[in-house]
Amino acid sequence: MAYSETLAETMRADLGVEPGLSEKKMFGGLCFLLHGHMVCGVTRDGAMYRPGKAQEGAALALGAQPLSFTGRPMGGMVELDAGAFEDAALRSRLTEMSLAHAASLPPKEAAR
Repeated sequence: MAYSETLAETMRADLGVEPGLSEKKMFGGLCFLLHGHMVCGVTRDGAMYRPGKAQEGAALALGAQPLSFTGRPMGGMVELDAGAFEDAALRSRLTEMSLAHAASLPPKEAAR
């Protein structure tokens, strides 16, 4: 699955310049990582965020949906369809939550 470059550009702008931030093609889309931990990503027609299991309920209460690529929810991850992605305040809050979660994890060691 290809990802939307338009959504990716919006997500890059939302993330800003953060030390340790990188991009990687994953899950058929483009993911953004902080020190090797997934923060968020885009697909063809939406976005996914990783606020973590502790903040998943809060993210769902904001209007996100559980992320389920396989029909089963992936704990600690939520998604927005293209329409919900247009809500800048929602994106901002999910980005904050997801960056905070990734920052709370120890940096991953470089692959050998």
